[in-house]
Amino acid sequence: MIGAAGYIAPRHMKAIKETNNILIAALDKFDSVGVIDSYFPNADFFTEFERFDRHIDKVKRSGTKLDYVSITTPNYLHDSHIRFGLRHGADVICEKPLVLNPWNIEALKEIENETGRSVFNILQLRLHANIIALKKRIEEGPKDKIYDLDLTYITSRGNWYYRSWKGDLEKSGGIATNIGVHFYDMLSWVFGPVKKNEVHVHSYDRAGGYLEFEKARVRWFLSINSNTLPTAIAKNGKTTYRSLQMEGEEIEFSDGFTDLHTDSYKEILAGRGFGLEEAIPSIQIVHDIRHSTPLGLTGNYHPFCKLENIDHPFSPVK
Repeated sequence: MIGAAGYIAPRHMKAIKETNNILIAALDKFDSVGVIDSYFPNADFFTEFERFDRHIDKVKRSGTKLDYVSITTPNYLHDSHIRFGLRHGADVICEKPLVLNPWNIEALKEIENETGRSVFNILQLRLHANIIALKKRIEEGPKDKIYDLDLTYITSRGNWYYRSWKGDLEKSGGIATNIGVHFYDMLSWVFGPVKKNEVHVHSYDRAGGYLEFEKARVRWFLSINSNTLPTAIAKNGKTTYRSLQMEGEEIEFSDGFTDLHTDSYKEILAGRGFGLEEAIPSIQIVHDIRHSTPLGLTGNYHPFCKLENIDHPFSPVK
């Protein structure tokens, strides 16, 4: 595993354990990885890439086959770490976003062909029971119907966010990539290819726009600023708000996330994982959002786009 000290790494450790596999070695430049003891206390751990690389080579030469490399590092490092895994003769399991740019996927396809190994992306919303039910409902519904949806996701972040790699556009890809990519993947999986992609507001702490898919018109808004939380949510002391409304009906998918990483590993091990091709639509969407000029409050924009832009005291603009 590369990125063992990251926020999402324990879910991967749990998935490896629950699928009866063994984590043999882990790497992270930070050493706050005591969580490994809960899953694989005998795993070797390194804080330097060079020593990790040497160890992996030694393990392979001793006759132990390296089957998978799991990647839970910052977004901008995924591409390089995927290459590392493939060149060591392993299949790769990587957190989303798989990469930051569509052309990175094309380059990875070449290395897949050269090595004969495969890359799998964690796209766990595709395994959520309610999202699967929604996809089935759309497929069995009227063939010519275009659905209207509002997607709202606000997850408050503190000062640390703006000083971490997540607050760096070049490293994270910005808010739409960092916290929105799995929603865009889910929408394109359920409603088909993108036909139009408009951005109305886009700053370091929020983004909003309009996506038109083959079978849906979606107004979306993402934010990490607690000032954008609905009043009723904030009054109850909650710091997160997630809503997907389809023509006035709430599509509930807030719960049921506990085991989705384990389910993702099971699917990969069974030969049904989501590969490079499946990652392309969402990566193209976030790339286009990142490089779009915001239109402002015009057209079919999400109502939350009108919220006052109150700067965070530790924002990049300060």
